[in-house]
Amino acid sequence: MINTSYTLEELNKFGQHGLAGLVGIEFIAIETDCLTAKMPVDKRTQQPFGLLHGGASAVLAETVGSVASWLCLEDPSKQVAVGVEINANHLKSARDGYVYAKCTPLRLGRNTHVWDIRISNEQGELVCVSRLTTMIINKK
Repeated sequence: MINTSYTLEELNKFGQHGLAGLVGIEFIAIETDCLTAKMPVDKRTQQPFGLLHGGASAVLAETVGSVASWLCLEDPSKQVAVGVEINANHLKSARDGYVYAKCTPLRLGRNTHVWDIRISNEQGELVCVSRLTTMIINKK
């Protein structure tokens, strides 16, 4: 279960100084069974031909999945979730507007979490499907 006690404002402040902030990722919904974020398709996230860069989709997927994993930790003061594998299938191009990533758990184990991330355009068309595996480790 995703911990919904955090606010969207807290989540958005959390990553604003890293890569998520540089590409404009914004969390827009926290629910017990999913986490949703959006990202603009603009000069920061496009490849040279004006299309959404596949790497930007992977950044969005890993960001939303990693934060979702963090929200599921038993004790975030003692544990951290780290990505160990991500894949992304790019299904449709996007040129502008926003893309939306909806992240839902496939498995929330004690040591690993597996997430399904579906990225859609503003028309609700599937742009990318991704799967992220995170490992839960103790902080040093």
